[in-house]
Parts: sequence; structure tokens; C-alpha cells
Amino acid sequence: MSPSRTAQRTVRDVVFVDGVRTPFGKAGDKGIYAGTRADDLVVKCIRELMRRNPSLPAERVDEVAIAATTQTGDQGLTIGRTAALLAGLPRTVPGFAIDRMCAGAMTAVTTTASGIGFGAYDVVIAGGVEHMGNHPMGAGADPNPRFMSERLVDPAALNMGNTAENLHDRFPAITKERADAYAASSQAKLAAAYAEGQIQGDLVPVATMKPGQGWTVHSVDEPPRPGTTVEDLAGLRTPFRAQGRVTAGNAAGLNDGATVALLAAEDTAGELGLPVKMRMVSYAFAGVEPEVMGIGPVPATEKALKNAGLDITDIGLFEINEAFAVQVLSFLDHFGIADDDPRVNRYGGAIAVGHPLASSGVRLMTQLARQFEQDPSVRYGITTMCIGLGMGATVIWENPHHADYGATSTTDSTSEEGAAA
Repeated sequence: MSPSRTAQRTVRDVVFVDGVRTPFGKAGDKGIYAGTRADDLVVKCIRELMRRNPSLPAERVDEVAIAATTQTGDQGLTIGRTAALLAGLPRTVPGFAIDRMCAGAMTAVTTTASGIGFGAYDVVIAGGVEHMGNHPMGAGADPNPRFMSERLVDPAALNMGNTAENLHDRFPAITKERADAYAASSQAKLAAAYAEGQIQGDLVPVATMKPGQGWTVHSVDEPPRPGTTVEDLAGLRTPFRAQGRVTAGNAAGLNDGATVALLAAEDTAGELGLPVKMRMVSYAFAGVEPEVMGIGPVPATEKALKNAGLDITDIGLFEINEAFAVQVLSFLDHFGIADDDPRVNRYGGAIAVGHPLASSGVRLMTQLARQFEQDPSVRYGITTMCIGLGMGATVIWENPHHADYGATSTTDSTSEEGAAA
């Protein structure tokens, strides 16, 4: 009889190695990606990610997870697998698709990171794409009639702009004036980040062809409106409600773009000589009332902090997706953070740069990673976002440039010793 064996039960640290994205474009016939395929945008990102990390053998990639909210046409056919093949990765590299609406890329990261921690993977590529010009939000969707007939959700929950107006109703202290001021600040911060060269390093130039125009290489984001003032925003119409507060100026636009990230087990990164830009500390998803989906980051962040044994005061940098200004402001008010707190969205956010739905989660991560490198005084940062139909997502990261990186507290050590005993 052979001796009994005990299966390994090891949980490994997961690190963010690198991340890239295409410049974001405006959706529609006049946008820079009109006539361009969504899957080709992803392929550009994967190829650039591999080019930037030459010490990684392509055959060491264990999985490719790509998110898209509308998984049809050039965003369908299990886009993680098709993008891997189109990018020239070995046929032995599998792939899959993910849909969690706006948090698609973030879920691609957390799902594959869990696989790394569990030991199923060593290295993964995770990201997202949304070509809202090719696939307008909600196109082809067929909501179950029970949503309305049984009043499971308010009809407003199926329109994101209406949910933002509902959030203004719930928190009357968040006025249109505050939302506009926040939006103008986002534009100004992004313009400053561009001027300082903080954005360009994450961008993959994309060449596009349009009839009668020939080839054009796009190397900057299309949506930003530098120089936008509060006065410019004050007169914009409120399309979701008469005398409302949500406008095209204090909300993210309709955009096209793709993002991908390279994640690895920390020991594998060391083995292959890959850089470590961040370590994943914890993550959480939470559900909220669909009618006020923008509040989702609040319970998700509370849950992630609890899982990590941290407090909001431990967080030195915040990358919050700006689907709507009111959504960010509701988060800041809940945690007692000022509208102009310098820890929040230092390079601006989606109101200025754009929000191609399923791709945005990795944009938050690449920007946080760059800020970590520039500010070693910050140990922990978060990336967080609201999600359609009433959800929130948060990931907490640790800065490898901080003096205490990887160290455990006395409390943690005591707990571990107790558990071991």
C-alpha cells in the first residue's frame, strides 16, 4: 500500500507587473476608432504588454481573461481566447470572457488573481474592452419583463443617468454646483498629468484607417476638454430630468478603448525578472439598490478594508472611477474626505479621460501604480468603481516602494502564531 499524501495548501501573493491601454476615443462615427474592431484594440494591448516585458516567455502565460459588456460581434466569440490567438500567443495559452458591466476588467484581474493565489496560474493577462461605437450601451439587451411586472427594480435602474439623478435626490448636499466643480477639477488634473508626462507611458499608439483620410496614428486620449471651467458646465442641459443635475459635463462620456494588465505570483515575478508595481492586498464586490448604483463603491470598500484589517485612514491614494461626479462625491462624503483631497484621482478621472465600460478597471490600476512609484510615502491605495444594476467593486493594493512593504504588524504576527498553534 502506498503511503498517504497530503495536498498542498499554499496561498501566494499576487503582484501587478505592468499595464497598458489604448488611447480612449469618443464613440460614434466621428470618433477615432470608428471602423476599427474592438478585438484589434485588445490585440494591440497584449502585444505591447509582451514587448515591454521581454523576460517573460510567451508560453509562461497561463490565462488570458478579457472583459466586455456587450459580448457580440467583434466583442464576442470568447474574446479572451480569440485575442490571445490574434496576438500571437502560443495556442497552448487558454482564454475566456467576463462580463460585470463597468467592472469587467477589474473582475478579470480579481478572478485571475484568485487563480494565482490558489496556485492554478503563475502569470496571467487580464483586461477589458468596450467599443461603444460598435456596441451602444444596452444594444441587443432583452430585460426580463418580470423586472417591471413584479417591480423588482425601478425602471430608472436600467438607465445609468437616472440612477445618478436618484443619488442627487438621496444626498441633497451634493448639488449640481459641487458636481460641476468636481468635473472641472478632473479635467484640470488630467491636463496637468499630460503636461507632466504622467499619462503617455501607459498608452499604446493605435493606427487607424478611414476612407478618404488614410492612416492616422493615435497616441493621446480623444475625450479630454482641457481648460473646462465651472462656468462652461453650468449651462449644459440635463438630459435625464428637467431641472436635473447630471449633464454631459459632470459624467463620463460614451467611449471606445481597451486595457490589459500583467499579473503574476510574487515568487514567479522574481524568478522571471519581472517588475513588481503593486501587491494585491484584498478585494471585494458588493450589491446595492439598483436605483442608486453609484453608491456601490462604499460597501465594497468597507468590505475590502475589513478583509484586509485596514481602516480608511490607512489609504494614501484613491483611484475612483468617475462614472458620474455625484457618485464620487457620495463616496467622499461617506468617508469624510474633502472634494479636493489630493489623495483622490491625482491624474483626473473618467469625466475627463473617458470610460469605455468594461476596460476602465485596469486604467485605474495603471494610474495607481505610477503614483505609487512617484510617492513612496504611500503604503496602501485603492481602485474602486460603481457597477450597473447596483454593485460596487474595490481592490486594495500595497506600494512596493514603501519602506514597510511586505512587513506584517505585531498584531498580524500574533494572529498567525495563534492560528499556527
